Amino acid sequence: MAYKTIYPYTGEVLKEYANHTEADLEDALAKGHALYKKWRKENALEERKAQLHLVADLLRRDCDKYAKAMVYDMGKLLDEAKFEVGLCADIADYYADKVDEFLKPEPFPTPAGEAYCVRQATGIVFAVEPWNFPFYQVMRVFAPNFIVGNPIILKHASNCPGSAEAFDNLCREAGCEEGAFKNLFLSYDLVSKAIADPRVQGACLTGSERGGASIAEAAGKNLKKSSLELGGNDAFIVLDDADMDEVKSLLFFARLYNAGQVCVSSKRFIVTEKNYDRFVADLKEEFAKAKCGDPMASDTTLAPLSSAVAKRDVLQAIKEAIDDGAQCIYGNELVDLPGFFVMPTILVNVTKDNSLYNREIFGPVGVVYKVKDEAEAIALANDSSYGLGNTIFGSDLQHAREVGEQIETGMSCINAGFTTLPELPFGGVKNSGYGRELSRLGFNAFVNEHLIFTPKETIARHK
Repeated sequence: MAYKTIYPYTGEVLKEYANHTEADLEDALAKGHALYKKWRKENALEERKAQLHLVADLLRRDCDKYAKAMVYDMGKLLDEAKFEVGLCADIADYYADKVDEFLKPEPFPTPAGEAYCVRQATGIVFAVEPWNFPFYQVMRVFAPNFIVGNPIILKHASNCPGSAEAFDNLCREAGCEEGAFKNLFLSYDLVSKAIADPRVQGACLTGSERGGASIAEAAGKNLKKSSLELGGNDAFIVLDDADMDEVKSLLFFARLYNAGQVCVSSKRFIVTEKNYDRFVADLKEEFAKAKCGDPMASDTTLAPLSSAVAKRDVLQAIKEAIDDGAQCIYGNELVDLPGFFVMPTILVNVTKDNSLYNREIFGPVGVVYKVKDEAEAIALANDSSYGLGNTIFGSDLQHAREVGEQIETGMSCINAGFTTLPELPFGGVKNSGYGRELSRLGFNAFVNEHLIFTPKETIARHK
């Protein structure tokens, strides 16, 4: 596997990185396991809290440096990259601040005696992370596991090695002990070898269904806990009573943020008949505002896709959808720029037998469906093998929440685009994966919930 930074705006290879070896993997495993054992014995929680807060401080201090590393790796807008750096800092601070609360023993009342649960580290967690959010995806795994005492070994995407290296250096600068976090440029055969190693106690992946199936297979075969956040084909449901001005204000963000390369971006716009014509007109108007260009420039609003392969795949998906009977009502034209750009595109008339009906398209393409009523909207939203995120727009907030509860998905936002915050759990159901990251749920993902039970007879004898 060739790890390269290829700048998506120019196609230029900026830097190549040599693969790490099996000996490098063994060194990381040995150091990580030794540190886990040390932490179990000596705790060092206060030191880790201080280091994690320093990670946050360094991210904020050197925001431009880390943001530019992401832009060069995968092409996102500089302002979007800066926001990502800030979000990572917030996640680091959140877990450093919350760890004492999360580690409090939890009592389990029982007439049989006294019982409580303590949460403890389990060992090395092996993380396979994607390119679309090169820092945020790593921080979601690193912060909760580091603070509880689980070392992390990272295998990042092959097209964002600069970001992976920068995150590794960040941890070192913050004083994290050797073995706490290690980035390795590994081939996939070494990934399987790492997961099989008894020193690794968990594996997590954010990425494709194929990648998730591979990691889950390796983890299951070796009886390791795993957590997967995979693709999404998120619905954006517009009910009869939706405030259409409010809907319009969020359309650009909902689909074109990060050039549409977001697992939880809205990909299926499901609109009732009452609002359909207005919605289509508004979506065309908002998509037409997109300005392709240099992702480092403040006036650019649409970034290139992450790679030549990503551009090829999106254009091929559009072509196949049209060949299957979909109608393109906006976009799908050549962008006369050197980078890996795709023009924002709107498709309608995507029927159930269309190749795009149950497929995630990872780029600036929106599919609009007209439905007669709310019941049909719910049925269409649920007619998917995915279940990651979902958006519902309606003026009656309680009713909109009730609609949200009927959608087979991991997350629903009411009158808002996709949202991620340190204190909110993130994850999906069905082919979108399992497990949760962020919040208390993410903290618990790879901990041992250790029961301590004393029978009442024992208590009585020792009074």
